[in-house]
Amino acid sequence: MPTILGTIIAFIIVFGVLVFVHEFGHFFMAKLFGVRVEVFSFGYGKRIWGVKKGETDYRISIVPMGGYVKLLGEGMFEKDKKLEPNDLMAKPRWQRFLILVMGPVMNIVLAVVLVAVINIVGAQVPEYQDQKPVVGWIDPGSPAEGSGLMIGDEILRINGRAVETWTDVEIAVGSKPERTLRLDVRRDGREETVELKTESVTRYQMGYAGLRAKILTQLQMIVPGSPAEEAGLEPGDIILAVDGKPVYYYQFVETIEANAGKEISLTVDRKGEILEIPVTPRLEGKVGKIGIGQIPKSVLKKYSFFPAIGQSVKENIKNTTLLVRFLKDLFRGEASTKQLGGPLDIASFSYAAMRLGLLAMISWIAVISLQLGLLNLFPIPVLDGGQIFVLAVEGISRRDLSPKAREIWLQIGFVMFIFLIVFVIINDIIKRLPNGWQSLVPF
Repeated sequence: MPTILGTIIAFIIVFGVLVFVHEFGHFFMAKLFGVRVEVFSFGYGKRIWGVKKGETDYRISIVPMGGYVKLLGEGMFEKDKKLEPNDLMAKPRWQRFLILVMGPVMNIVLAVVLVAVINIVGAQVPEYQDQKPVVGWIDPGSPAEGSGLMIGDEILRINGRAVETWTDVEIAVGSKPERTLRLDVRRDGREETVELKTESVTRYQMGYAGLRAKILTQLQMIVPGSPAEEAGLEPGDIILAVDGKPVYYYQFVETIEANAGKEISLTVDRKGEILEIPVTPRLEGKVGKIGIGQIPKSVLKKYSFFPAIGQSVKENIKNTTLLVRFLKDLFRGEASTKQLGGPLDIASFSYAAMRLGLLAMISWIAVISLQLGLLNLFPIPVLDGGQIFVLAVEGISRRDLSPKAREIWLQIGFVMFIFLIVFVIINDIIKRLPNGWQSLVPF
């Protein structure tokens, strides 16, 4: 499948699921309370196709950047207008609140359900991610080496915030490019504090420190007729050492490449049995190859029904905390706007997830669904959260806002919405230029 076509298809699948679930939440609750639904649209702008069933026009519109449900009375600002019983504004505030909040809630529920499904089916995940953050490798010339960190240091806190796993460390470092971090570590039974300044890597300006866990190499695939097959290596084998010296994931390929034509001994863990397997890398080009595909040592995470749901709730709560923390860092200038993903990034990652298989696609939809649900609760006027905010103000003041105030609020929201859309699209484009914003400077 061509990349462009595949990207478009993946984007349509992901956005189609998210938009349908979100808008169905509004639709279902509106119908439950007897509010007339005039339009159920995938996309914005001009109607390009649809069917009219009952009182609702189910349509596809020209701009596939979301969708909407149009309710009778929504956005109408006429003073002293006589309301029909099925008008949104004729309903009590608590019903209007439930209609508005159900869209984001459905996205959050979808995220919980999808992660629970993955937990039930089971997924292979790198083993090191849930391990204590004990430093197993430091890249030569990296910020970690310059800071004085040592192999064996256990990272306890980063900038005063406790880290319990390598996943916590990766997030803390990755979200802080070109920032000075204070690491509290346990070394030889005592606590010490070191400081390092991260570097910025990739077009997303991810923070890099150069410290890693003790990640073992697991063989995923053996090429037929290769030195690995001839030596008797098998998929699932875990490499512990080369010639008696411990070797980790980030060193293994370099070790193989450096030993073309020389027999080396691999210490292998095969389902608990320790084997010594000699293999001679074959010279291919200028480096040695043994014909394998490798991944970090992985474990199967699988839960029964109720524990799967509980674990899903925990994971989504953690992801919610990370999103809120990232937005706070963004406003403080401690995170880069290049770490924001717009429609081009979502399309690109959707295609990558689709190529990895069904579980990867489900996981990606769960991530985006949670973020969509949470962001829609923010008090931005044209979003659900903005309308919920108006309801809250009216509830506290015990009177409805004037039509003029509502209209101004909506206009402010429209301008903010357009600005955000334009910004994230431009941000996506700039990240793909060779020198970022500097690529636009003609001198």
